[in-house]
Amino acid sequence: MTPHMLDYVFAGRIGVARRDITPPLGIYSRNWGAATRHTAEGVHRPLTATVLAILADHQSSPLILVALDLGWFKTPSDEWMIRGPLLEGLQIDPSRVMICISHTHAGPAICLGDAGEPGGALIEPYMRGLGPILLEAARQAIAQAQPALLDWGYGLCDLATNRDMIDPDDPDKYVVGYNPSAPADATLLVGRVTAREDGRTIATIVNYACHPTTLAWDNHLTSPDYVGTMRQTVEAATDAPCLFLQGASGDLAPAMQYTGDVAVADGHGVKLGHAVLATMFGMRPPGKVLQFDRVVESGARLGVWSDRPAQVDTTVEAIETKMALPAKAQPTEDEVLKQLAKATDSFMQERLRRKLHLVRFLGGKPTCDMSLWVWRVGGALLFGQPNEPYSQWQIALRQHWARRPVVAMNLVNGSCGYLVPKEKCHPHRYTYWQSLFAADAFSVLQKSSLTTGDALIDSAVTPS
Repeated sequence: MTPHMLDYVFAGRIGVARRDITPPLGIYSRNWGAATRHTAEGVHRPLTATVLAILADHQSSPLILVALDLGWFKTPSDEWMIRGPLLEGLQIDPSRVMICISHTHAGPAICLGDAGEPGGALIEPYMRGLGPILLEAARQAIAQAQPALLDWGYGLCDLATNRDMIDPDDPDKYVVGYNPSAPADATLLVGRVTAREDGRTIATIVNYACHPTTLAWDNHLTSPDYVGTMRQTVEAATDAPCLFLQGASGDLAPAMQYTGDVAVADGHGVKLGHAVLATMFGMRPPGKVLQFDRVVESGARLGVWSDRPAQVDTTVEAIETKMALPAKAQPTEDEVLKQLAKATDSFMQERLRRKLHLVRFLGGKPTCDMSLWVWRVGGALLFGQPNEPYSQWQIALRQHWARRPVVAMNLVNGSCGYLVPKEKCHPHRYTYWQSLFAADAFSVLQKSSLTTGDALIDSAVTPS
């Protein structure tokens, strides 16, 4: 998407709070089949939870947006251990909470089923502690909510590259690696929250699609990957918390990845952080939009544009809609368990353990029931869903609402598998053969997103 200015400005009450969620050393953290270690030996950068509360006014129910430095959930019950206490403690409708995990591959395992692994005994107390931490942070964000403006700007960052690479030794197969011959979505969306009283920045929202797979099997440290250094870079310039929302990154990752060198992850974070700041510096002052002013006769007829007060929108709406995503035929649980018992290679054991969780989740059904969360905040639309669709999803949404800010989030309120566009469903492409979902599932998500977003736009309150 070409960078351009957006005229939509939300006016309401917004608060933010942060908590450190770095796990204890020794917790089971083996996220790679090629890894030889089960636990981290130290901490590169802390893992954080950042909560943004968005309200139309004093009396309204908030939207709770959580940016969480974690990898992925393997079962719905694991995810509910974290989201459930938040919903119950706030007594809030489930449509109004989105927890977006960054997808770091250098964090702790968040699956109770791994309790028997080395360091696995630390998983349950860590996970049970996350719900109360998020609840406390959400209450703080709500209590501290103040009159604020939220405006948006599109930018670009070429950190993300296409990762569907044809195997050089076997052209009929794919590997997950840098493919310089294929295009990659470089779109960056930045949201700026400013206090209406004095214009200072309260928070920054960064929506960008790129797998945090810089640090891999040779890494021995707990890390948020590039996300941590991006945050540090942005926060040093804005003096305000930064929330990272992972975009539709099913097919996107850095060109340089799979390393144990944290300096590479830091470099990626600095690159994205400076792209965020460049986008922010290109935005108009808070509450202002650029409008055509007048023509001045000179050597040419000159069109002068000037800052004008924005027409603010106070709309806050949320919808949770259900989707039945078609699933591929799967082996039975017993068949996977038999394969797992015979497997000797660590990478194959890891693949089969992941397959086992997916087969149990599907339960032999032909479709997989999934939720889609859609919010309207002012003129912006925020989409969250639990899977990992390819970037074509966010591209299609942003083309459909070309002048509106559109936030597209992967791994929201759970995780299950990849969603691959039908034309890219190759039997040897990892993102397709690993996933539960059939070739038509991607189009179901896209159609549901467009339909639900249009319904929110059509029903919205007139801007004030």
